[in-house]
Amino acid sequence: MFGVEKNYKLTLAGKDIEIKTGKYCGQANGTCQVKCGDTIVMVNVTMSEKAREGADFFPLCVDFEEKMYSIGKFPGGFKKREGRASDQAILYSRLIDRPIRPLFPKGFYNDVAVVATALSVDPDYPPEILAMIGSSVALSVSDIPFAGPTGSVVVGCIDDEFVINPTQEECEKSTMHVVVSGTKEAILMVEAGAKEVSEEQMTNAILYAHGFIKEIVAFIEDIAKDTGKEKKVVELFHVGEDLEKDIRDYVTENLKAAMEPLADKVAFNERIDAVLTDCREHFAEKYEDREQEINELLYKMQKEIVRKNIIETGVRPDGRSTKQIRPIWCEVGILPRVHGTGVFTRGETQILNCLTLATISEAQRIEGLDDEENAYKRYIHQYNMPPYATGEARNLKSPGRREIGHGALAERSLIPVIPSEEEFPYALRLVSEVLSSNGSSSMASVCASTLSLMDAGVPIKAPVSGVAMGLIKDEESGKVVVLTDIQGLEDFYGDMDFKVAGTTKGITAIQMDIKIKGIDESILKTALSQAREGRLEIMEKMVATISESRDHLSVYAPKIISFKINPEKIGEVIGQGGKTINKIIEKTGVKIDINDDGTVMISSANIEACNEAKKIIEDIVFVPEIGERYTGTVVRIMQFGAFVEISSSCDGMIHISKLSSKRVDRVESVVNIGDRVEVEVIKVDEKGRVDLKLIKKIEG
Repeated sequence: MFGVEKNYKLTLAGKDIEIKTGKYCGQANGTCQVKCGDTIVMVNVTMSEKAREGADFFPLCVDFEEKMYSIGKFPGGFKKREGRASDQAILYSRLIDRPIRPLFPKGFYNDVAVVATALSVDPDYPPEILAMIGSSVALSVSDIPFAGPTGSVVVGCIDDEFVINPTQEECEKSTMHVVVSGTKEAILMVEAGAKEVSEEQMTNAILYAHGFIKEIVAFIEDIAKDTGKEKKVVELFHVGEDLEKDIRDYVTENLKAAMEPLADKVAFNERIDAVLTDCREHFAEKYEDREQEINELLYKMQKEIVRKNIIETGVRPDGRSTKQIRPIWCEVGILPRVHGTGVFTRGETQILNCLTLATISEAQRIEGLDDEENAYKRYIHQYNMPPYATGEARNLKSPGRREIGHGALAERSLIPVIPSEEEFPYALRLVSEVLSSNGSSSMASVCASTLSLMDAGVPIKAPVSGVAMGLIKDEESGKVVVLTDIQGLEDFYGDMDFKVAGTTKGITAIQMDIKIKGIDESILKTALSQAREGRLEIMEKMVATISESRDHLSVYAPKIISFKINPEKIGEVIGQGGKTINKIIEKTGVKIDINDDGTVMISSANIEACNEAKKIIEDIVFVPEIGERYTGTVVRIMQFGAFVEISSSCDGMIHISKLSSKRVDRVESVVNIGDRVEVEVIKVDEKGRVDLKLIKKIEG
């Protein structure tokens, strides 16, 4: 069951990638361990013996497991055990899934499971890329039908030079983080975040990555030849020739007529449903046990008609031309108690985005596979798509992988324009609620988020818009059509979902998924160029509604004052057992956060309360400086001088000789208790005692 260990090594862009197979996990269909630096990821793939009963889709399940032992940490929480997958683990699972899914045979309905486990993690060698490579290796050496291998890399760019699989330090300097996956022939998947880079630079980065992907694919092919199993012959689902002929003869013309272009999605679907229902009823008795075949064929025929119409006439299901964007309208500020709101409507897709501002202490704490003890996210974007958005009647469920992925894409699209913590000391939570969906709701979320950020008065660096591109590629004629602003039907029946977000200056995010076996340079360039035209047109509609961030925050948003104190004085502000800081909070009603570096953030809906709390804290940490002038109150009179309170924590003494340039016989002849005076610090001794001289008495 356990074979002989085989070891393989590839040096890629100066870094060694090691693959081991054969020693562990003998009952998996395919297995490997991938190592780079001190990061080791184990990948196992398994397949069910038979196709899933009644399945009409390929049941592929991909899981990335974060193990806290891989970084020498205990898991958080009471149980001290890894729980449900984190958002980051789900995003890694999606990265692994997307490039391999198109490479399984059509009609293949056996369950396939891919499990990638991070066993050891070195922050300079991210585990997700090794997991992607490992999934390709494990599938290639297994007996599971798979038309790979694939290769995967990350491209960064530092000082206009591309870097493959950058380290943690290099990532911080990079203007882009582009994950690219593909076969030796073509690109299958792109996931990118960037700091407003040009289409040309993004294209060059992807093509640069493909050169290294080819090296990885050749490496995996050699491994498969050396140690791979013979692929199993599995029964693929297919439609019987007798049934196909009967149904095509009966329904083709009616279905073509029903699928004539129509902008109204509901009416369009009603026409088609009427034809499909008639067809199913007509053949219900003759093919009573072959419902799945009928449904598969009807789906195939609809796909053929949509694609043929677009390829031959350039007319889409809703009547648009290939580059035409659906009608757009926007609005902001619709919910009075919400700190910022934006509605973006494009065709039958509509997003409401709601923004909440809070103190940094409300930021999301992150427990992940890195070496940061107190990592947190101050900007969070979440996406929800309830059933009513597509007219369905079913129970609400917690966010799934799709929702988490769409939220992460919108978040990544906007990160480059979000002001820094120093510029805007707030935590931000944006929630995109899909009110209606007919394609490209993730890019609509980007647009709605931009609107709500500007409505809230967040000083973003520039507005961001997004558009989803599609592709119809006819294998017989070789003709290719790129579609701007795809709707659901075009995504469903098309060959590509290519989402591009950015500012007028450049690209901030890309997500590309391919259903065919990849795209070439020509398609990539066309899609990016057409996407730029589309998102700039969308941007015009957005800025016509609100062109820049408001100059004020909502009256209901917390007002935050941020300032620094000497870190050595933090203990005095907090007091024993929190006594001092709690008294300030009780008196003013504010919220106070103090960082280890001495940064103090005071928040309240009442700015006067913030200022009052700031004054109290400044008084507590007050340290008089020689030569500085202060205003204070005379609190005590002695024969030899007057004591002046220059802060709540500091008194100084004006010696009688410093009350005037002339001789003074009695202190009371110059000042009395309660007088307001301006003084200058002339000395602070080693015990902290302060000597002052009178500058002037403040009348009134």
